[in-house]
Amino acid sequence: MLTDLLGYLLRIAPGLTLVTGCLLLTRRQRDPLLSIVLLILGFVLIRDAMTPLGLWRLGTVGGLAPWLRFSTDTALLAALGVATLALTATVLAGDRRLRALVPRQRPDLAGVGLGIAGAALAAGPVLAIASHWPPVDRGGTVAHSAIPVILFFCLAGNLFEEVLFRGLLQSRLAQLTSPVRAALLSGLFFGACHSFLASTVTDLGWPLLAFTAWEGLVCAFLRLRHGLTPAVLAHGLAIAALATGLPW
Repeated sequence: MLTDLLGYLLRIAPGLTLVTGCLLLTRRQRDPLLSIVLLILGFVLIRDAMTPLGLWRLGTVGGLAPWLRFSTDTALLAALGVATLALTATVLAGDRRLRALVPRQRPDLAGVGLGIAGAALAAGPVLAIASHWPPVDRGGTVAHSAIPVILFFCLAGNLFEEVLFRGLLQSRLAQLTSPVRAALLSGLFFGACHSFLASTVTDLGWPLLAFTAWEGLVCAFLRLRHGLTPAVLAHGLAIAALATGLPW
């Protein structure tokens, strides 16, 4: 695990160093929009670098439905999940401009229910299509003992992603345009930020972009109508469903 983790950190270190330098230069700007975009670029680097290192595998079945499988090293996934939570806390604690954009909300049962419904809406069509193929054609089966760790990793990783796209970007855009247009921009930009993953890092193409744009829109409108918590749950549970092949 330590060898894989070190290799991953060394791989992303040069790019993150440049992103961090740019962030330091933007700290004194009153408008945090450039800082938000830089953070999103940093996240794209962190996410897409998982592919060549084998921390996840992605594919499609029938050229239609994307699937993904994470590393079988659950200790590594747990460590990355904890690191992502720490990164989220560090980003928000280090910049009050960003912290002020994240909506304050206490999780409740209604939010949990909306998050589960959002996950079903986002991942359901993909899982329904993929179910027509045997597990060996869509990444293989996942050990039941690994599912809790995968769930934790997905929720932790997608918490950071939702804080960036829905907590920061969508909130700032809503100050510049209408809330509905801000939600549309947040959702579609989220899909666009998977372009390199779909077209250069892998060759999955439009199925991955279609799914991520749809998922982004579901999460964006959950954030618009019901706050950040349902969006985080919908995103994390949808990715966990794809990563395990199990319905939620």
